[in-house]
Amino acid sequence: MTIQVGDKLPEGSFGIMTGDGPKKISTAELFGGKTVVLFSVPGAFTPTCDARHLPGYVELADAFKAKGADTIACTAVNDVFVMNAWGKHGKVGEQILMLADGNGDYVKALGLELNATGYGMGLRGQRFALIVKDGVATHVNVEAPGEFKVSAADYVLAQL
Repeated sequence: MTIQVGDKLPEGSFGIMTGDGPKKISTAELFGGKTVVLFSVPGAFTPTCDARHLPGYVELADAFKAKGADTIACTAVNDVFVMNAWGKHGKVGEQILMLADGNGDYVKALGLELNATGYGMGLRGQRFALIVKDGVATHVNVEAPGEFKVSAADYVLAQL
């Protein structure tokens, strides 16, 4: 079942890169007591994701914080090393938390997986953005295939 507004986010974890190497962050740590904007891309370094999706959140990070977002997080079905490299490439600094969902377990738990085998990409996550307050989805924006509108940074910012 796909995550809906008002649903508690499923338990799980993501990979993150730290100064001590790869670590796990639980959803309890990520979402508990915070307002989090979580956006998902089909893949790091892919055209729309790299040229428009991630840069939009980097550019508007201060505006998200000013409107009450404690954390802005980007996830993809990529490993922690790829997400870390993409974060460096995208100059996210401390503004965006880069979350690796290496096996796609979390997007499956959300009901937002994407079968991209026809493109040689295997299982991925759909392009989406969630606003989460203390572990509960207050906004669920899932893109139609081939679209980039409702998960864009400016659209999500207007919902905060």
